[in-house]
This record gives sequence, C-alpha cells and structure tokens, in this order.
Amino acid sequence: MTPDEERWAEALMVERQHGDRAGEHIAERITALALAGDDAGVARWLEIAARLDALDQHPKRLT
Repeated sequence: MTPDEERWAEALMVERQHGDRAGEHIAERITALALAGDDAGVARWLEIAARLDALDQHPKRLT
C-alpha cells in the first residue's frame, strides 16, 4: 500500500469511527501532536484531514 493509499484508508476509518465528529477528532489529534512537537505526526494528520474533506465533497452512493 502506498502512503497515499494509507492516508485514504485512515480518512475512511476516522469517518466510520467518528462520524459527524471526524473533523473534531482530527483537529484534536493535530493539536496534541503539535503540542508534543511531533511535526511528522502533524503533517500526516493534515494529509488525513485533506482526504476527509475530499470525501465530504463527494456524495455517498448506496450500492
């Protein structure tokens, strides 16, 4: 799995686990990582946030 595919999978997992609170969960993670000085962690979660935003912009299909 490529890093890009991992970020998409992580975004889907966060969406499924946290539903409408997914954005809040990601913001909390980013804040905690930033306070801990984990720049790589912050970058990773920002990438996940971008994919979550992209998911939210596309209507979900029932198939």
